[in-house]
Amino acid sequence: MLFNLVKASASRRWLPARRFYASDAKDTQNLIEKIVQKYALDLPQGKLVKSGDYVSIRPHHVLTHDNTGAVIPKFKSIGATRIFNPRQPVYALDHDVQNKSEKNLAKYANIEAFAKEQGVDFYPAGRGIGHQVMIEEGYAFPLTMTVASDSHSNMYGGIGALGTPIVRTDAAAIWATGQTWWQIPPVVKVLLKGQLPAGVTGKDIIVTLCGLFNKDQVLNTAIEFHGQEGAMEALSVEDRLAIANMTTEWGALAGVFPVDDLTIAYLRKRLARMEMTASKLPLNHPRINEQSIQALIDNPLKPSADASYAKTLTLDLATLSPHLSGPNSVKVATPLYELEKKDIKIDKAYLVSCVNSRASDLKQAAEIMKGQKVKDGVEFYVAAASSEVQKEAQESGDWDILLNAGAKPLPAGCGPCIGLGVGLLKDGEVGISATNRNFKGRMGSPTSLAYLASPTVVAASAIAGKIASPHSIGKDTLALTEPAFTIETHTAPASTAEVQGDVLPKFPAVIQGELLFCPADNLNTDGIYPGKYTYNDDMTVDDMKKVVMENYDPDFVNVVQQGDILVGGFNFGTGSSREQAATAIKSRDIPIMVAGSYSDIFKRNSINNALLLMESPELIQDLKTAFGSDALTTRTGWKVAIHVAQGKIELKKPDGSEKVYHVGGLGKSVQEIWLDQGLEGWVKNRL
Repeated sequence: MLFNLVKASASRRWLPARRFYASDAKDTQNLIEKIVQKYALDLPQGKLVKSGDYVSIRPHHVLTHDNTGAVIPKFKSIGATRIFNPRQPVYALDHDVQNKSEKNLAKYANIEAFAKEQGVDFYPAGRGIGHQVMIEEGYAFPLTMTVASDSHSNMYGGIGALGTPIVRTDAAAIWATGQTWWQIPPVVKVLLKGQLPAGVTGKDIIVTLCGLFNKDQVLNTAIEFHGQEGAMEALSVEDRLAIANMTTEWGALAGVFPVDDLTIAYLRKRLARMEMTASKLPLNHPRINEQSIQALIDNPLKPSADASYAKTLTLDLATLSPHLSGPNSVKVATPLYELEKKDIKIDKAYLVSCVNSRASDLKQAAEIMKGQKVKDGVEFYVAAASSEVQKEAQESGDWDILLNAGAKPLPAGCGPCIGLGVGLLKDGEVGISATNRNFKGRMGSPTSLAYLASPTVVAASAIAGKIASPHSIGKDTLALTEPAFTIETHTAPASTAEVQGDVLPKFPAVIQGELLFCPADNLNTDGIYPGKYTYNDDMTVDDMKKVVMENYDPDFVNVVQQGDILVGGFNFGTGSSREQAATAIKSRDIPIMVAGSYSDIFKRNSINNALLLMESPELIQDLKTAFGSDALTTRTGWKVAIHVAQGKIELKKPDGSEKVYHVGGLGKSVQEIWLDQGLEGWVKNRL
C-alpha cells in the first residue's frame, strides 16, 4: 500500500510535531478527522487520525475536467493500462467549452473516447461546471471524501462532504491504484451566530470573512462551520455551497458544513426533480436515492464533544451588510454602502461560475431585473452552473426575464471567470461579477478592475450602470456597521521531543548542507518558475536550471550551489498548481527545502516529484533576525545536519554557536515516494 504507516507532520506555526500514544485512543476527533478516518488506509489497529498525520486515502470519487487530457498521458507513462476502479473517477468537460477550434474539439473527443474505453462516467461540454455536476449527480455526497484536480473542490463542503484539491499526478495515481496521500491539515472552527439581515447572502458572508481575516489566518487549514442561535438553519444549501466554494480564496483546503435537516431536504428535492424528469421509473439513481438518504439519517457523523481545533473564529451574522471584494483582490472587502457612494461606473457584469450560478442565484437576479433593462453601454453575461440549472430557470421563467432585460447567454460551464471565451474585460474596463476570483488580469486585461458581489448586487449594478444596491435591500441593511467577530488561537506547547521515526533502507538518515536563504513570504510559483515556460514541453532539466527563480531573483542561478539547502519564508509556493515550480528547484541538486510554511499545492507537487520539505517557523524567524529580508538570496554560511526521520535540525554557525530545531519527521510514506523518485515511480513499481 502507498502509506503503510501514519507519521507526524512537518510542524506548523500552531501545530507541533506529534507522535501517536495510547492516550490518543480517546476520541477527540473533529468532523474533518472523522471523515478522513473513513477513507484512510493501512492504519495501525485503534489508530485515530489527527491533524498533521500523513495518511494514505482512497477517496470516494475524483473529478478531472478539461485537464483530463493532461492526466491521461501521465496515467499511461507510469505503465498503467486499466483504471483501478472505473466507478471512482468522473470526467466533466467545463473549462474551455466555448472553444470550437479543431484542436480543442479533438482533445474533447479523445477524453470522451478514453472514458468510454475505461468505463468512466463522462459529462460532455454543455452539461455544466464539474463541481456542480458532482453535487447534482451525488458524487460529492454528504460525509464522503471526494477530491478533484481543481481548487474549487472545496465547494463539496456545502453539502457536508470533505472536498479538497489534488494535483494531476495525484489524479493519475488514483486512476491507477485507487489511492493517493493527504496530510490532514489543522482544522479551524468557524462559529456563525445570529440572523442575517434581509438582502444579505452567503456570498456576503464569505466575502466578509476573506476581508476580515486576510492575513493568512486560515491558510492551508480545513474549515468546519458551526452555528448557534439559528444561524445555520437560516443558511440554505445554495448559500453553503457558495461559502464553501470560496474558502479556497480564503486560503483553506476545505470548508465543510454539517449535515442537517436542510441537507436532507435538499437531497430529497434533488431526488424528486430527477424522478420528475426521468424518462422511465423507477429511477434507481446509483447515488442519490431513498436508501442513501436514509443512511445519512440513521448514521450521523458529528465532531466529538471534546474535539480539538487549531483556532476558533466567531462571526455575528446580524452585524453583516452586503460587501464586495476588490478591486482585483479577494482580501479587500468593502461594504456596498461605501462603494455605492463613490459612483463607480461599470462596463461589464457577470452572473457566471461555480460559486453563484445556481437556480436560486438566477432567481434572485431575475427578481431584481424583472421589467428592467441592462444599462446602455453595459454588457451583462449570464451562464447557468449546469444544463439542469438552466432548465429549471427556464421552467420558472427566470431565464427569460434575464434575457429580456438584455443579458447575453453563455453555455453552461466556465468562461469569463477564468479568462476564456467571449466577454472578457478590456484595457481600463470595470467589471462586477458573481464569481469567486478577481485576481489582476484573470478575467481579461491586467489594466481592468474586477469586483466580486452577490447575484442581486450584480443584477442591480447591471441595470444602474454602476455599482449599486438592489431596491429590495432596505436602508437599515445598508447602514454602515462593523462586523462583529472574534478569533482565538489554540496554540499547543512547542515540542522539544524527537520523533522516533524509522529510516527506510537507502533513504538518507541525515542530510547536510549550507542554508541558502530566500526570505520572501508568499513567494508564488510564477516567481519560482515563470509562466512563459510552463507550457513549453521541450524544457529540459538543464533548461530549468537556468531559469529557476528568474522572476524572483535573476541572480539566484549564480548564487546557488549543488547541495545547498534552500530556505524560504512563509506560504512558499503559493499561486498556480504548476509542477515545474518543484522540479525546477530540484534541478539545482537541492536535496531538501525548509520554509516557515508552504502552499499546499506546492507541497503536493514537491512530494510527488521527490523534493523533500520540512517546516520550521523558528528557524526562518532566526534567519530573518540575523540577515533581514532585503537581500533576495543570501548565502548564510550556516551549516545544518537534518535528521529527516527524527525531525531534528542541528545548526552550526560560522562562529561555532549551535542550536537544535525540532520539527516534523518525514515518515515512511514520504520516504517511499522519494525512494521511487516520485509518485509516478511509486505507482509504476506497484502496478
